[in-house]
This record gives sequence, C-alpha cells and structure tokens, in this order.
Amino acid sequence: MKCQNKTKRTGLLIILAVLVASCSTSKYAASEKVYKKQAKEFANTIKTTPPLNQEIMTVDLKEQAWVGSVNFGIRKPNFVILHHTAQNSSDQTLKTFTIARTQVSAHYVIGRDGKIFQMVNDYLRAQHAGVGKWGNDTDLNSSSIGIEIDNNGDESYPEAQIKSLLEVLAAVKKRYNIPVANFIGHADIAPTRKPDPNKFPWKVLAKKGFGFWYDDVLLMPPADFDTTAALRIIGYDIKNLSAAITAFKRHFVQTDISPMLTPADKLILFNLYKKYM
Repeated sequence: MKCQNKTKRTGLLIILAVLVASCSTSKYAASEKVYKKQAKEFANTIKTTPPLNQEIMTVDLKEQAWVGSVNFGIRKPNFVILHHTAQNSSDQTLKTFTIARTQVSAHYVIGRDGKIFQMVNDYLRAQHAGVGKWGNDTDLNSSSIGIEIDNNGDESYPEAQIKSLLEVLAAVKKRYNIPVANFIGHADIAPTRKPDPNKFPWKVLAKKGFGFWYDDVLLMPPADFDTTAALRIIGYDIKNLSAAITAFKRHFVQTDISPMLTPADKLILFNLYKKYM
C-alpha cells in the first residue's frame, strides 16, 4: 500500500512538472506564432527571383536581367554587443521583447540564474543596438549579435550568469570567427545615450578572449600621444568627445567615469590603443 501511495505521489509530481513546463512555454505561444510568420515572409522574399523591388528604376527594364549566382551566403555577424536589461527579471525582459509595440529585441537573454534564452536566429537582424557608431559602422544591428544580461543596471552579476554568458560568447566567436576586439558594450557604441552594461566585469571576459583589456605593466605614452585619435582608432565616436571618454572609462576604468582623462587613464588608453592598431 505504501508503495502504491509513493508511486501515485511520484506520478502526480511528474504531471505537475509537465504542466508547469507547458505553462511557461505556452505563455509565449502567440509570439512564437508571429516569429514563424515573419520568418516565413522573409524566406519568401529571399527565394523570390528576380528579387522584388530591386530594379534599377532609372534604367529601362529591357536592359536589366536576372542571372542567379551560385556563390552567396547569408548574414554573418562580426560584432557582439552586450547590454544589461535595466529590468527586474528575465520574464519581464522576455515579455518586453515579445510585444510588437516595443520594437526592441536581442538574439540572447541571459538570466540571473544562468538560463539562456535565444530569441532571434543569429542570421537575422535583431533590434538591440539602436542609433550608434563603432569605427565606421553606423548600423550595428545589421552586423552584430545582441546579448541582454538580466540586470537592473546597479547590481552585481552572479557567477552562474557570467558562466553562461561565457559559454554563449565562446559559441558565437567560434561559429562566426568574431575578432577579439569586436566584443563591446552598448555604451561603447552609443555613448551619448546608453550606460550599459554598467559595472560589468570586462576583465573577466578579456581573459577568455572576448574583448581587450590593458596589461598589468603600463608604459608611459610619448609626449605627443593624441588621446582623441586613440579613442577614434579603438572605435569610439569622438563627435561628442566627453561622452566618448566617459564610455571608455565606464568600460576600462570603472572606478571613475568623469569625462576627463587623468594621467592614469592615459596610461590605460595608450596600452589599449596599441592593441587595437
């Protein structure tokens, strides 16, 4: 009899677990349906030949022809841009990214507990970067993987979360051969608008090959060292120099993010500048 009761309890627990799992996935069933519909529309656009709405309107159509090449591919991301969600839970962020009116998304969301949510196919363009610039690239949405880290912007990042983030970074780096220098933050590309990811352990990532960090021993820069040019060479948009300096210090200094370069900041900048050259 005890065995039967134990078996019944076990069966009930299994049923409950299945119900909980199905509830958590069904909560986003509507957005999954929309995702599939939009992906199908994109697929139809790509496979239509000749391509729709790509005629050269100033040239007679009789002078234009379509011949499909066998040598082509699909979008290959070249950057990874990290964000903090500025929200209070993964669930809140998932909801935000599954409501059409928000017009924002990311390829991955990393929960505080380390759970990884993929929300957009790597080969598609997520809407995470917004208006920004890095080097000569002014459309980072089209050239990057966006990763949102579940964090309100003023708290530490749990070990489990960073561990999962490192796994994702390792996977996308290998998959798309992303250069070490191209792992950056939202604040780096949009210094006048964004502070994220704030208080982030960039040094930990750099040790694993995701982004650069400065060396323990720093050499004095030459007397004619051009700090503005160095920031530009690293990738910062120097149109608003104060914002660029703040973004640089938010990433690499962190103890002081004032918009002025101290002698110590210049040592760090010189060391990094040589890595990015």
